[in-house]
Amino acid sequence: MKKALFALLPAVMIFLAAPLGVCAADFDPEAYAGPRVKDLYLVIIRDPDAQLMALERGKVDVLGDLHRPVDVDALAKNPDVELSLASGFHGFFLGFNVRHFPWNRVELRRSAWQALPGDRMVRDLFGGYAEPLSTFLPPVSPYFEPDVTAYPFDPEAAKKRLSDAGWTWNPDGVLVSPEGEKVPPQKLLCPTASSAPTTAEIAVRIAGALSSIGIPAEAEPMDFSAMISRLDERDFQMYVLAWQMTRDPDSLYAFYSSKMDVRGGYNMPGISDPGLDEVLDRLRFAPDEEEARRAASEAQKALSDLVPVVPVYSRYSISAASKSWKGTLVTDRVTADNTWSLLAMEPAEGPMRPLYLVQQDEPRALNPFTSSTAYDWQVMGLIYDSLIAVDPYTLETIPWLAESWTVEKEEGPSGPRTVLTFRLREGVEWHDGEPFSASDVAFTYETLKRFAPPRYLDNVENIDLVETPDDHTVRVTMKNVSFWHLHRVAGIPVLPKHIVEKVEDWRSWLPAEEKGSDLTGLVGTGPFIFKEYRPGEYVRMSGNERFWLGRGK
Repeated sequence: MKKALFALLPAVMIFLAAPLGVCAADFDPEAYAGPRVKDLYLVIIRDPDAQLMALERGKVDVLGDLHRPVDVDALAKNPDVELSLASGFHGFFLGFNVRHFPWNRVELRRSAWQALPGDRMVRDLFGGYAEPLSTFLPPVSPYFEPDVTAYPFDPEAAKKRLSDAGWTWNPDGVLVSPEGEKVPPQKLLCPTASSAPTTAEIAVRIAGALSSIGIPAEAEPMDFSAMISRLDERDFQMYVLAWQMTRDPDSLYAFYSSKMDVRGGYNMPGISDPGLDEVLDRLRFAPDEEEARRAASEAQKALSDLVPVVPVYSRYSISAASKSWKGTLVTDRVTADNTWSLLAMEPAEGPMRPLYLVQQDEPRALNPFTSSTAYDWQVMGLIYDSLIAVDPYTLETIPWLAESWTVEKEEGPSGPRTVLTFRLREGVEWHDGEPFSASDVAFTYETLKRFAPPRYLDNVENIDLVETPDDHTVRVTMKNVSFWHLHRVAGIPVLPKHIVEKVEDWRSWLPAEEKGSDLTGLVGTGPFIFKEYRPGEYVRMSGNERFWLGRGK
């Protein structure tokens, strides 16, 4: 789900690199025929100080997701490093488990929002490299709605709201509901300070702010993988979590529709409201952009009233790359640590050598069905391709495994429905040399419908029929009409039929641990081939010599 439009801070622009290379109007994906690099290492370094030291000492070449102002300021003075900044679809939230007391009370959630010194936290901890978030899409989104119910920082007003609703405080200063139920101690799940110091500090500050109005709260740091497991199992009271959202606002459907409150689903708070569901359904199945904008606006306003989560901040994307490499692509929407860069990067001088990127935490399972963390998909996103991609300058849809497509509307047995027809590229091969064809695409969609993994539920649940008229044509008939069907369906990573059809249990599948002659079960059509994962050390990948992009040049 991955951020005023791209307004960069003047102080930052002084030292951050301007976009280099091709202009937006000249961008041609087919010009990328890489990857040129033969060996790619995603080096696992969880401690931010160690990450910085590794870059400055030349042990790694690219460090993304910089967020501590002191690190950015230090790297800005380093003549061997080039920084890049972009607005992004990032959002950081405080979430509640609204299924149970006390967070099933909306007046408590609203008061919690008003108790948080959001502006001060952002100012203190990010020094201008983030902005406070007041609604449920980041300001960079063209669907961002600023005119929502506001809960500005005011602890006394928060207490008055509770008092007006019949809440009281016991002699220990702990809130008691109108029915006489005392708020029990609340644990706020967060990553450890060693892996995410800023997030851990925010969690401590939030816990203190909530305690100040009578909600006894304490931060509970833990390993990030363990935290995600707790959230997936709905075993929590509160949490803090950042999302890298998509360019489409119907991600709100995935986050807050009651239909998505399933084990491992994205509706972690468990919000269930008929009025909100109606608006989100209209957003999800908007027939055109006008209705999409209207529903996105209404959804954000409804969420501001219901407060399933509290928006805290949206952070700029900042990355650093060693000047010993050339070929990075930087725009006002992507920093240097992107796939286009990895396709084109090569040493600025001298022979080819391995490229080292920082991976900020361990991948959990590297299972394309179940993995939902950015750390898993930092790896798998280089292995698996989708039918479409996103232009790094305009965020418009561009061809990828599909060289062209049509979007049509036809009348079906139950009313109008969208029909997507894709023409696939010819000559594409899987990492093991097997030919890629329409049967792989159809198998992927049909398998995801049959297994119904929560990660893909919103993508495939409205697929009615998948047909393959020939080896390079896929026709997908939807159950209904939606402005978003193309992005949702064509954005799914395509899996190899000849590998996945042998999987006995998709939930427990560990493809990275399968051993073949030279490959594991992680076989894709993407630019890099998975070779090895050493926990605590690195993920090693090699350039895919069969990669299809740019072969026509």
